[in-house]
Amino acid sequence: MTTPTTLSYEEARDELVKTVAMLESGGTTLAESMALWKRGEELATICQAHLDEARAAVEKHTAEQ
Repeated sequence: MTTPTTLSYEEARDELVKTVAMLESGGTTLAESMALWKRGEELATICQAHLDEARAAVEKHTAEQ
């Protein structure tokens, strides 16, 4: 598994999709579900950070025009 600091937006998004699918499919223990939930939260935070950076870059570029 790649460390969170090196995940691209796409990598984090793809892993998040897989994590959600695993949670939705059921068949995991409570402990496994909690670990998946925690990882999903981490991945969502990574995705949001990438989106925030992109938004700031666009806003900066727009303001410079």
